[in-house]
Amino acid sequence: MEEEFEFGFTEDPKFSVERYEEMIRNHDQYFFDAQAFENIIDYYIEKNDPAKALQVSEYARNQHPFAAVFLIKQAQLLVVTNRASEAFAALDKAAMLEASDADIYIIRGNLYESMERNAEALENYEKALDLAEETDEILLHIAYVYQNMGDYDTAITYLKLCLKQNMENQDALYELAFCYDVLDNQEESVQFYQQYIDNEPYSYAAWYNLGNAYTKLSLFEKAIDAYDYAILIKDSFASAYFNKGNALVNLEKYAEAIDVYRQTFEYEQPNADTYCAIGECYEKLEQMDEARSFYKKSVKMDPKLADAWFGIGVTLDFEERYFEALHFYKKALDLDIANADYWFAIADAEYKLGHMPEAESAYEKVVELNPLDVDAWLDYSSILYEQKRLVDAIEVISQAIKNNPDAAELYYRMVAYLFAKGEYNEALNYLEMALAADPEKHYILFDYLPQLQENKVIIDIINRYTK
Repeated sequence: MEEEFEFGFTEDPKFSVERYEEMIRNHDQYFFDAQAFENIIDYYIEKNDPAKALQVSEYARNQHPFAAVFLIKQAQLLVVTNRASEAFAALDKAAMLEASDADIYIIRGNLYESMERNAEALENYEKALDLAEETDEILLHIAYVYQNMGDYDTAITYLKLCLKQNMENQDALYELAFCYDVLDNQEESVQFYQQYIDNEPYSYAAWYNLGNAYTKLSLFEKAIDAYDYAILIKDSFASAYFNKGNALVNLEKYAEAIDVYRQTFEYEQPNADTYCAIGECYEKLEQMDEARSFYKKSVKMDPKLADAWFGIGVTLDFEERYFEALHFYKKALDLDIANADYWFAIADAEYKLGHMPEAESAYEKVVELNPLDVDAWLDYSSILYEQKRLVDAIEVISQAIKNNPDAAELYYRMVAYLFAKGEYNEALNYLEMALAADPEKHYILFDYLPQLQENKVIIDIINRYTK
C-alpha cells in the first residue's frame, strides 16, 4: 500500500488517466492521490467531457473526503451542465471544509451573476477578492455585474483596477471601450487609451480601441493612424482593417478603402458585411457594375442583409432602371420596415415612374419616421405642387416647419407656394422669416418661381437682408 502511494505521487497525468480507465473497465478500486485525481479531472475537462469529469470527482471525493478541491471542481462542472442547485450545495460543503478558498466565492458569484442576483454576486466576489492571489478576473466580473445593473461609472472603476492588476487583460480593454461608449464619453476613452499605450505601446487591442474612440469623435485621420499601429503589431487583425476601411469611407477615400477591406480576406473568410462595404465604395465611385457584383455576393452570403439589397437597388436607380430598383428597395424594406432611407428611395423611384399616389404615401412614411429630414418634406410637398394641389403642399410645408423651425429652405419653399396661391401678404411674412434664418439661400425662391425675380417688392425685401 505504501509503495502505491509513492508511485501515485510521481505519476504522469497520461498514465493516471490510463490507470483510471483500466480501473473502470475492471470494476475495481485503485487508489489515486489527490494530485492524480485533479489531473484526471482536468484531462476530461480539456477533452470537453464534463460527464466523465464529474464521475471522476465522485471517486475522488470518496477517496479524499476532506479535500475541498473536489467539491469545488464538482461545482464548476455542475455549473457547466446547468445544475445550479447542486452546484450551490457542493460549494456549501466545500466552504465547511475550507472556507478560505477563493474559488468557492468566485464560482458562487458566477452562479448569482448568471441569475442576475447582483447583490449576492457582488458579496461573493468581494469575499473572493480578499482571498485570491490573482484578482484581475474577479475585478472583471465585478465590473460585469455593475454593467448589468446599468452602473457604468462604477464598472469603469473596476475595469481600470483590473487592468492595473493585469495590463494584458484583453476583455477588460474591450469592456472599457463599451462602457465609455454607453456613457457617450469618447474624450475620456481617448485619454485612457493614450495613457494605457504610454505604458503598453505594443497592445494592439488598446490601439484598436483608441481608433474606435477617434472614429466616434469623427477624427478619422487619427483613427486611421491608430488602426495602422494595431495592424503593425498584429498584421492578421481583420477587425482593424475593416474599421480602417470605414474611416477611409468617411474621408471619401473610396478606392483606398476598397484595398483595405480586401485585405481582411487574407486573414478571415470573406463575410457579407465586408462585401457590402466594398459594394458601397464602388457605388460612390459610380462603378455600378462592380458595386452590384459585390452587393450580390453579400446577399448570397447573408440574404437578411437589408443594406446589400438596398445597394443593388441604388445601382439600378443610377442607371435609370427604376422599375427594377423598386423591386430591390422593397426587398430591403421587408427586412427593415422602419428604415426612413429605404422609404425615401422608394418614394423617389415611384415618382420617377409616374406613380404619384404610391410616391405620396411613401413620402408620408418617410416624414413620419424621420420628421427632421428636410429634403423629404421638400420633395413630398413638391409632388403635391406639381399636381396643382396647392392647399396640400402648403399644409405639408407648414408641418415641416413645425418639426424643423430653423430650416430656411422650408420657409423659402412656403413663400413660393403662397405666391402661387395668390396669398401675397402671407408670402411676404414668410419671406422675412426665411431671410432672417438664412439670407444666402434666397436663390431657392427663384429656382422655384423664376418670375419672382421681376417682382420689385420681393427684390427690395431681399436687398435689405443681403446688402
